[in-house]
Amino acid sequence: MSSLTIHSIDVVLDDRLTEEARKNKKSKNQLIKEILARSLGMTEGGLYSDDYREFCGVWTTAEHQAFEASQTGNASIDTEDWPS
Repeated sequence: MSSLTIHSIDVVLDDRLTEEARKNKKSKNQLIKEILARSLGMTEGGLYSDDYREFCGVWTTAEHQAFEASQTGNASIDTEDWPS
């Protein structure tokens, strides 16, 4: 594990972190680690918390272009299918 130092934390942000930590009965250190992990789509243990991450970035550029081309018909609404 590594350590990280964050300099010049705004007073308002520090107060909010203190308040949230107290409300959740955690240390600010624990709260900040959880916030950072969540903001990156990860659980605190380092595993992704969503089920689709493994599929991100697996298409080649050509596959992506072929998919996008196949979806052009989905960009417009057929008004006959949606009567008022």
